[in-house]
Amino acid sequence: MGKLNGKVAIVSGSGRGIGREIARKLAADGASIVVNDLDDTPAKDTVAAIEAAGGHAVACTGSVTEDGFAERFVATAVDAFGGLDIVVNNAGYTWDTVIQKMTDQQWDAILDVHLKAPFRVLRAAQPVISAAVKKATRAGEPVPCRKVVNISSIAGLGGNAGQVNYAAAKAGITGLTKTLAKEWGRYNVTVNTVAFGMIKTRLTEAPADGDGTIDVAGQEIKVGVNPQLLAAMEQLIPLGRGGTPEEAAGAVYLLCIPESDYVSAQTLVCGGGFMI
Repeated sequence: MGKLNGKVAIVSGSGRGIGREIARKLAADGASIVVNDLDDTPAKDTVAAIEAAGGHAVACTGSVTEDGFAERFVATAVDAFGGLDIVVNNAGYTWDTVIQKMTDQQWDAILDVHLKAPFRVLRAAQPVISAAVKKATRAGEPVPCRKVVNISSIAGLGGNAGQVNYAAAKAGITGLTKTLAKEWGRYNVTVNTVAFGMIKTRLTEAPADGDGTIDVAGQEIKVGVNPQLLAAMEQLIPLGRGGTPEEAAGAVYLLCIPESDYVSAQTLVCGGGFMI
């Protein structure tokens, strides 16, 4: 019996990278997963991987910033699996430059995906969670502990040059987390944050010579870190290396299992010992 048997989780941005590994990790321990990605193919690939391993998953494709997406995301969990127990707000990307060169479009895009979208998802989840708690209470049944894990970054804790938009959004996630932990404690919901350090994904390891880009709503955005800079960054990490997506998923998993049922309003740094 898995620790998450019977649980239903929604994981945004889970078609690739860290999100994919979070979805697979939770599914491997028994949770049914709603997988999300901008594109159909990676979302369906993650669903297929979960099902091939004996798990249960469905896809909910689309941008987390779209009007109405949050309600559709939550409804998919209820319609497919009958409820909602775990929310992981993971979707995001970076669009970097120094403040004097940053446009309003860059600022708004990053705040929308990293802060407004999690707010919307959690707002959409509240009626479902509240109704489930009231139903259990009326029936005289114990209210199970539900989980929210919001993804942040060490940039949100100590800032990072060239990422004023991203750092501001991730700092905002801390405030959202701490406030919601106070609001939702009465529902027996724990709300925590995982702040990642340098995790090796396509966003960090793609070529930094201009060839590495991602497409977001028709906007080509450069990704990747110069290999020499990446190596220098790793020297500052006590463990001597960047983390893997699987290790990042493990940190999220810790805050989803019963052993963390009395841990709330906290930020867990997953950074190999690196401190800003």
